[in-house]
Amino acid sequence: MMIFNHNDNNDGFSFCDVLHQSAQVAQQLHERIQSSSMDMKLDALKDLANSSRDITFAQEFINLDGISLLTQMVESGTDFGDLLSFTLTAFVELMDHGIVSWDTFSLAFIKKIASYVCKSAMDTAVLQRSLAILESMVLNSQDLYQKVAQEITIGQLIPHLQGTDQDIQTYTIAVINALFLKSPEEKRQVHNKPINDEMAHQLYVLQVLTFNLLEDRMMTKMDPQDQAQRDIIFELRRIAFDVECESNNSGSIEKRKSMYTRDYKKLGFINHVNPAVDFTQIPPGMLALDNMLYFARHHQDAYIRIVLENSSREDKHECPFGRSSIELTKMLCEILKVGELPSENCHDFHPMFFTHDRSFEEFFCICIQLLNKTWKEMRATSEDFNKVMQVVKEQITRALTIKPNSLDQFKSRLQNLSYTEILKLRQSERMNQEDFQSRPILELREKIQPEIMELIKQQRLNRLCEGTCFRKISSRRRQDKFWYCRLSPNHKVLHYGDLEESPQGEVPHDSLQDKLPVADIKAVVTGKDCPHMKEKGALKQNKEVLELAFSVLYESDEYLNFIAPDKHEYCVWTDGLNALLGKEMTSEFTRSDMDTLLNMEMKLRLLDLENIQIPEVPPPIPKEPSNYDFVYDCN
Repeated sequence: MMIFNHNDNNDGFSFCDVLHQSAQVAQQLHERIQSSSMDMKLDALKDLANSSRDITFAQEFINLDGISLLTQMVESGTDFGDLLSFTLTAFVELMDHGIVSWDTFSLAFIKKIASYVCKSAMDTAVLQRSLAILESMVLNSQDLYQKVAQEITIGQLIPHLQGTDQDIQTYTIAVINALFLKSPEEKRQVHNKPINDEMAHQLYVLQVLTFNLLEDRMMTKMDPQDQAQRDIIFELRRIAFDVECESNNSGSIEKRKSMYTRDYKKLGFINHVNPAVDFTQIPPGMLALDNMLYFARHHQDAYIRIVLENSSREDKHECPFGRSSIELTKMLCEILKVGELPSENCHDFHPMFFTHDRSFEEFFCICIQLLNKTWKEMRATSEDFNKVMQVVKEQITRALTIKPNSLDQFKSRLQNLSYTEILKLRQSERMNQEDFQSRPILELREKIQPEIMELIKQQRLNRLCEGTCFRKISSRRRQDKFWYCRLSPNHKVLHYGDLEESPQGEVPHDSLQDKLPVADIKAVVTGKDCPHMKEKGALKQNKEVLELAFSVLYESDEYLNFIAPDKHEYCVWTDGLNALLGKEMTSEFTRSDMDTLLNMEMKLRLLDLENIQIPEVPPPIPKEPSNYDFVYDCN
């Protein structure tokens, strides 16, 4: 492979010479990859994959219509194994330079790439390159997103997460993230419920599988003798304190141990001599160390600030970074239920975890900074460590309840949940709970309850006056006709009669032929006690009909049978009829209305008493006045 160095040094090569050589090599490779000899073709594709990293060569090869040549080779489907792998590698390297637009590719090419991803058994290199191509297509073109989304589904991608190849898992998650990010907003989530139930289910399954990868790290115990793992701890120390690796001869062993112990103490590890011991506890195992290293490398300024800020405080006010990171990782796993078996009844998921390739690590980075901020707001000491962790857990769980669509939205939500705000929320919730259980409040509720019940009763009777259309069931157990029933405005008569079809509005009571005086009603029965449910034995097996049936009994053996159109109408009519008979209204609908209206009325009446402590016992009655001369004589 030729390396093109774009320098103006007097070493015999000018920029024009480089361009000329690039053009020559590009022309040669363009011809060689079309050779009929498989060996020559394979060697040419290997050279092309390596040379394509250079932008000068890439430009020359693209000018020869090289991209079209590669796509035609893929579409033909004649190359397999290494030939296909190096073809796709060269294609990816050439497209990474941004010279050619992604919108230029045909549907046949997309279908071919998608087929490599959908196959159950595929060469690892081909699969990896195909996933990378699909991700770039989705991210760089809305039109290609639509085409790719038609060719592959999340369900077809999920099996790639179940393998052991971490690179394949990473590329697969990247493709799913891209599909989710480019999907229309209405397909992602409305409020807290996804519209597309299939996509929601697939994302939920994906979330479980992705978190299983975290579980493996969470349950991996660190080996204090493992040099690779100890090197990670050395890297944390180096980044924090910007120290060079000391040579074996720089100072005595005791001096170096002393320096290590001092720095590990500043980093907040529990074991200052051998911090690897801190990661032998599972959970969180090695996952905590992974999170710390990610934070140190990708958010270096924030990492250094936290470590140095705490190492300069008094020991009792120091927020130990190492211990905090370990406990925080364990807490995040508990909140997200990492390591637990998925629940079949749970269809909940957090969209923000599908917006970043390293979403859990980024989630940790946000939360560790929150922990440090909350520690300062609480002015905590080492004795308050558990209290701080409880507050941080509440902050995180409250922020997650709104189902943020992105990590930035989650971070923004946390800014509004400071320690002071958490105290206010706790106090408000506690006050609401305690106030509504105090004796004066309970007495007020008892006093208001009859008024609310009377209001509900009037609403039920008004609905009966409007009337309802009921369906008849014939002896053949099929819908035969409709009939209508309504209460007279003076609440003394039930008017009813048959209808040929369901009415569009109210039916006037004078058009209904039959009447039943309310005074003649003996009782109201429901469910299996209804005469028409006893007669029709088959209907007894129909639970839905049974729950909607009720009957009005009058005179000796006469009855009027009803089957309500829905549960709401059933509750309205049984409540209304019982109210007419002077009996208690006991439906679920009445209980729900009572709770809603009573709580609203209580809050309205207590508005003027906000932030005023309500005494448990009433104040004493004052003595009677010595005279009543202050009373105005109306005569």
